[in-house]
Amino acid sequence: MVVGGGPAGLAAAIASAREGVNTLLVERYGCFGGVITQTMIGTLGWYRYVKTIDAGGIIKEFELKAKEMGGTINTFNKKIKTTEIGKFLEKKGILVDGVPTYEILDTEIFKVLADNIIQEAGVTPLLHCQAVDTLMDGNTIRGIIVESKSGRQAIMAKRVIDATGDADIAYHAGAPYRKDPKNKLMGVTVNFGCSGVDIHKFITYLIEKIQKKPKFLPYFQQSGELSFMDDFTCFLEPINRANKGDIVPESIPIRKIWNQYVELGIINSFNGIHISDIDCTDVFDLTKAEMEGRKRIIKLINSLRRRTPGFEKVRLKNIGSSLGTRESRKIIGDYNITEYDVKNQARFKDSIGVCPEFLDAYGTVIMPTTGRFFQIPYGIVLPKKVENLLVAGRCVAGDKMSHAATRQMVCCIATGQGAGVAAAVSIKENTICREVDISLVQTALENQGVRIR
Repeated sequence: MVVGGGPAGLAAAIASAREGVNTLLVERYGCFGGVITQTMIGTLGWYRYVKTIDAGGIIKEFELKAKEMGGTINTFNKKIKTTEIGKFLEKKGILVDGVPTYEILDTEIFKVLADNIIQEAGVTPLLHCQAVDTLMDGNTIRGIIVESKSGRQAIMAKRVIDATGDADIAYHAGAPYRKDPKNKLMGVTVNFGCSGVDIHKFITYLIEKIQKKPKFLPYFQQSGELSFMDDFTCFLEPINRANKGDIVPESIPIRKIWNQYVELGIINSFNGIHISDIDCTDVFDLTKAEMEGRKRIIKLINSLRRRTPGFEKVRLKNIGSSLGTRESRKIIGDYNITEYDVKNQARFKDSIGVCPEFLDAYGTVIMPTTGRFFQIPYGIVLPKKVENLLVAGRCVAGDKMSHAATRQMVCCIATGQGAGVAAAVSIKENTICREVDISLVQTALENQGVRIR
């Protein structure tokens, strides 16, 4: 059983089912996809350059299947290719003949894609179902307690994979974990989309502003990201000029805005309303952040309409169905991956995949432009003190800075696929997860198209 249907949980369930093991995927919302569909983050592979090394497997499969369904978005305006920024993007390998090296997912179509792919794999789906506790036999997990419209029920399973993001199942099972005080945690985000934008007018204005902003270039050269931080953004200039109370006051920061736009005048996802001092495991904090985020969105929409070229007729289209969360509980694992590991191409005998040297958190941005990568050890998905429970996604074991890498969707999917295969192999070999033959797991992963070394 996999609990949580985000990127990690989807990968875990699909991988397990493809190994011939009966697999149930439990999700608390009405669709699968997690941060992709609930928070509208379609930039699964935005880190990718020509020389970037990926794990392959389900990571690439999501992008390819989305493209086949017409479920991807080209966010680069044709005029960018002829600008200095466009030339730089080509030189760095982000654009190849004007085409990005990654696909941006249409997050609405991904809801359907997720349904299709799990059913094709033979996964049993269960939506609108919240896990609230575990069933234990000593230190071995035997199942979970769920609540839904059908009431409170017990679901038994031979193996359980915690892909909740917050390590909820590991927590209820009594596994050790760490969690920083909320003033030290990464902020949460309420994302939104809008329509009625004159894309051509806005892009022309944006390119002119970027080319005139020397502060932009060091960040851009480091990350290659076509987004706008608050020290140079064209959005903050009109906001900071405006009278307080009229639009967004300076006390409400706009940290980053993604450029998921289409030619129909729609910007699919603004990833810019960041809220700090929120504990993602505290329901009162979650409520506060959701409501505060929506309030800030309305003020920002008014600001854009009045002050930003191309946004004169902008309208709010939609708000993410749930908060975008980045950091909370982290399990203590059989191995705890470190900052040194992810920055120094660590190699492990129990590798279950690879992840590019890609970090984005705590003021650090490292983009994988040279082909450097680290191997993902099986030990980080194994919580201490609990048997037959695996953990996948951003709550895997590691130190503070390694979280800047392991929290990324690319790594979440890799740990999910690794955990799913390991759980399946352990069932077929009749051994506990902690004692599974890692060579069998690695062979099965390679057969699923995953790069191990």
